[in-house]
Amino acid sequence: MAVKNREARLHRPAAIMRPTEVRHVQQCVRWALKHGVGLTVIGGGHGGQCLWPNVVAVDMSNFNAIHILPEEQSAQDLNRNSGPLVVVEAGCKTGDIIGSTMGAGVTVPLGSRPSVGAGLWLQGGIGHLARIHGLACDSIVGAVVVSVSSGHIVYAGCVPSQYRPAGAVLAENESDLLWAIKGAGTNFGIVVSVTFESHKALKFLTRNWILPLKNSREAEIKLNEFDSVVAKKLTRNNSADAYLYWDAGKLHLGVTVYESSTKEISYTTHTSGDVSAVLGMEHGYQIVDAVGLFDTEMYMSRMHGGHSGGKTSSFKRCVFLKNIGEANIANRLIAAIEARPASFCYLHLLHGGGAVTDIAPEATAFGCRDWDFACVITSVWPRDQDGGEVAQAAVTWVYSVVEDLSSLSCGVYGADLGPDPRDAALAARAFGPNLPRLAKLKRDFDPHNVLAYACPLPRATTKQRLIILITGESFAGKDYCAEIWLSAFNRCSGVKAKVVSISSATKREYAVATGASITLLLNDRTYKEQHREALTAFFNEQLKQRPQMLSEQFLDAVQAASDVDVLMISGMREDAPVARYSHLVPDSRLIEVYIETSQQTRQIRRGHYGIGNYTSHNDGPPKRLNYRPTFTFHNNKPGTNPPKQFFETHLLPILHTDLERLTKQLLGEDGVGVEDVNAMVVAEFPVHQGRELLRKRGFGRVGVQSLLVFEDA
Repeated sequence: MAVKNREARLHRPAAIMRPTEVRHVQQCVRWALKHGVGLTVIGGGHGGQCLWPNVVAVDMSNFNAIHILPEEQSAQDLNRNSGPLVVVEAGCKTGDIIGSTMGAGVTVPLGSRPSVGAGLWLQGGIGHLARIHGLACDSIVGAVVVSVSSGHIVYAGCVPSQYRPAGAVLAENESDLLWAIKGAGTNFGIVVSVTFESHKALKFLTRNWILPLKNSREAEIKLNEFDSVVAKKLTRNNSADAYLYWDAGKLHLGVTVYESSTKEISYTTHTSGDVSAVLGMEHGYQIVDAVGLFDTEMYMSRMHGGHSGGKTSSFKRCVFLKNIGEANIANRLIAAIEARPASFCYLHLLHGGGAVTDIAPEATAFGCRDWDFACVITSVWPRDQDGGEVAQAAVTWVYSVVEDLSSLSCGVYGADLGPDPRDAALAARAFGPNLPRLAKLKRDFDPHNVLAYACPLPRATTKQRLIILITGESFAGKDYCAEIWLSAFNRCSGVKAKVVSISSATKREYAVATGASITLLLNDRTYKEQHREALTAFFNEQLKQRPQMLSEQFLDAVQAASDVDVLMISGMREDAPVARYSHLVPDSRLIEVYIETSQQTRQIRRGHYGIGNYTSHNDGPPKRLNYRPTFTFHNNKPGTNPPKQFFETHLLPILHTDLERLTKQLLGEDGVGVEDVNAMVVAEFPVHQGRELLRKRGFGRVGVQSLLVFEDA
């Protein structure tokens, strides 16, 4: 296996194992488990972490078979009509797969370089078919994996029986495994093969433009025109990539427009719109099949005389962007190229959208879906300067550009990330709302951290044992109750609690956009109510532009309070928030306390703030919910005693694990009321502790109690 990555080539592994059978992979895993060490995996050799100093590498290049099933069997295995299934072993390269499938009249949506291996499709896979068929990982329907927790062979999803190795068993948690493989698949086991769902093969028309730019202002205008007039108006069977680079003393914008069709295609029948009105006459076009498409990449064939000579090294990271034509983004892209440390550095903007966004972020591990372009920041330098100051400066430039774009980005592409400490912060933004679930699955599937050198996932995302969502209508007293409960939690021994408002992020963005006072929005109720209508309209517009904004704000709030035991979040507007968000925090208990208040009480409180004539609030009776919150607190009585009593009765027991366990034994899962209990038998608690727990839970009023305890049984 020829390792392509410059970083990896500088590493000296302890050994490189080249298994020829699945049992050899199992032996490698069992050896690692026995000795408590990690492994790296070599697929295509493009990853910077495929070789690591003093670590054994498993080279999968001998697993290079490709099997294309008949359509009839594929339809049977998938239980639906589809293209032929394609079983691809982990040592195959993109070019091998495209060449084999094209011979059968089908294709798989992979990337743009023929030598890239399994790391591509296991961690996303962005290519020119993404707008039509989605990412490469979206076409994965099954996989065979050697477990790094046991060394056993397991499979998940649709794997035709003849391609399951001897001894392979269905993974116990196969849905989780398949979900994780589709976007973060280098972290959870050594993948032996994947099963792809294929699509009909396509022909491509590519057209190229190279525009020298006079200055940064012209560059900003052209980027805006490219984004708004060209890219945003293309149909799904078209895509447009852009390149920003420096050549011959000038900044250049390169553009390639791709049009695909299952039928014959010609230059005279193209449907990619009047791009020439914006970019002028193209500098050339080609009509190619999927194999020929590899040779049309501008950075390989045209930029700087072509980067395919093999005498350079490169380093890259990728962030996801929307609205690249807006001044704040365009200017940063232009400034990045102007600050390049080496002449061959460039930015490649790969067109997204389309089918990429059809899949919900939580449907696969690849959670970053809402973006227009994947911006690949690439530094390039002469290979004879590897390890020197030029190479160091080039790598530093990439990370600095990523940091500069971070606040404007929609996420980070995880495929390039590895053990470098600078990558840990990027990995936290690589999976959208899925990071907590991935962290839990990493612990489940790789408990000994055998695959420690893959894209970094946190070992634990939060400390919170309990997250309480405090909901209710305006003036129900949510903030008032939250402060009382905060004080009560913090008086508990060893418990740290915090209250945050989910709406604070929107208020800050609104203040920046309108000039409103953020201090008053956060702290002055009357001032906030004066802005409520405009703030609500701003929120709705933001939600329209960023459909995942609510999930992002929830996770931001959770992660920002990772040092507390109890987190209370107020300001949520959506129905059934526990059902909506619980999967995002699998290691925490998530509950909702809905605060209900009478119409009269809310009107009195509104009058207290001097906004009695404000008519946008619901002045009717309490809202009827179409779901059942965890708890409902009726906040109609004045004073602090009712919230305190609610805390002691409902919230405190959740933190007391012994009380929770005793309550479940007494009441069962069906929630029998205290008034229904005449006698009980409880085991496993010392007498004095059991009696005290019963008294706190209200069972001191039960007429007949029989507490049977085995002190030291």
